[in-house]
Amino acid sequence: MQNPRAFAILNLKLIGVTVRVGMTPTLFSLRRRTGRSLKIMNSDFLDALRQIEKEKEIPLEVLLSTIESALETAYKKNYQATGDVHVRVSSSKGGFHVFCEKEVVETVRNSHTEISLEEARKHDPDAQIGDVIEVEVTPEDFGRIAAQTAKQVVVQRIREAEREQVYEEFGDRVGEVLTCTVQRREGRNVFVNLGKVEAILPPAEQVPTEPYRFNDRLKVYVLEVRRTPKGPQVVVSRTHPSLIRRLFELEVPEIAEGVVTIKSVAREPGARTKVAVHSNDEKVDAMGACVGHRGTRVQSVVNELYGEKIDIVRWNEKIEKFIAEALSPAKPTSVTCDEETKTALVVVPDNQLSLAIGKAGQNVRLAARVTGWRIDIRSESQLASAAAEGTSAESVEPAAVAVPDPMRAEDGGGVETEPESESFAESVRNLAEETASDQV
Repeated sequence: MQNPRAFAILNLKLIGVTVRVGMTPTLFSLRRRTGRSLKIMNSDFLDALRQIEKEKEIPLEVLLSTIESALETAYKKNYQATGDVHVRVSSSKGGFHVFCEKEVVETVRNSHTEISLEEARKHDPDAQIGDVIEVEVTPEDFGRIAAQTAKQVVVQRIREAEREQVYEEFGDRVGEVLTCTVQRREGRNVFVNLGKVEAILPPAEQVPTEPYRFNDRLKVYVLEVRRTPKGPQVVVSRTHPSLIRRLFELEVPEIAEGVVTIKSVAREPGARTKVAVHSNDEKVDAMGACVGHRGTRVQSVVNELYGEKIDIVRWNEKIEKFIAEALSPAKPTSVTCDEETKTALVVVPDNQLSLAIGKAGQNVRLAARVTGWRIDIRSESQLASAAAEGTSAESVEPAAVAVPDPMRAEDGGGVETEPESESFAESVRNLAEETASDQV
């Protein structure tokens, strides 16, 4: 909880006027003070700025620069000054002064931009006609209008500085996982609290099976930070595949240290995810490190994802073995790959066909995404029947075909391929004949 007095009250002793600055217009009040000089800034002023610096984490130098800019604006507006006006605020001596650049002339027509030679030499004995000198023009009394203008600009600049700071902070955290609290729903959007800022979880980044109840604590993936007229808007995601990667980095020290590497992630949010892992140390088992003792590590990730199933598979540089691993829990009989088209023919036993395909084709789809290869699945009986009938292997209808989707898999990549090449068709034909002879 922020201290309401920390930013609610800011006393600016401005040239005989006390400006009371609050977070809302209702907290503003003006009281005219007589006999005060602009040259005096008491300790309350700096104490208030330091309190804002502490609460809002805005550097004191930025706040002082904001005050200077505000006073310049107020001076120019109230006194119709057209010259180059500067305001200097001292954080140590407790004073601030208004300076204006004026041209030295013989006859003064505009006192705001010109100064006589006699007056100029009081400031600079070496001044000559045509020189430009800086002269202090601190007025004795700015007046109510000037103070009101300064107050408005001060508040606006402080808000802008705070927004810019939030944008820079969260702009550097894109790609990280942060803990948030669900605040409210507006239409289909869910707004979550990240501490300093409220982030939006748009419908496209929501998992349909997750409830998003008020005050629920979630881990979200920072997708992007947008600049808007109302300030920075942080967009977070619960569906991005990198959320899985970051969650495992938090739960598995071997991944955070680089001993175990997550090669690719394929996900159908809310249903199932496949994660391909590889160990850079022969003494460390990648799957065992991710699963943890009695499954505690992977279970922590599953709990965070509201029970989403996670399959951890071993990555292998030999694509045939990698595809066979990716199709687990099914155990393919053989895997034949065509490097040119990045297409793999997978033959599975009849009793393993449903496992290889998965519910509504989910298992083979995720396998294709996590490997980046197109996968055609055929059963042993299909190839045996084709060989017995003397039909070509190309005419065998695949039991399932999955094409990798680069938009939905992280690091998997891959695109839809062309029809099978002659060399690949030949390998299919040979495999069908071998299968038929084995069964005879």
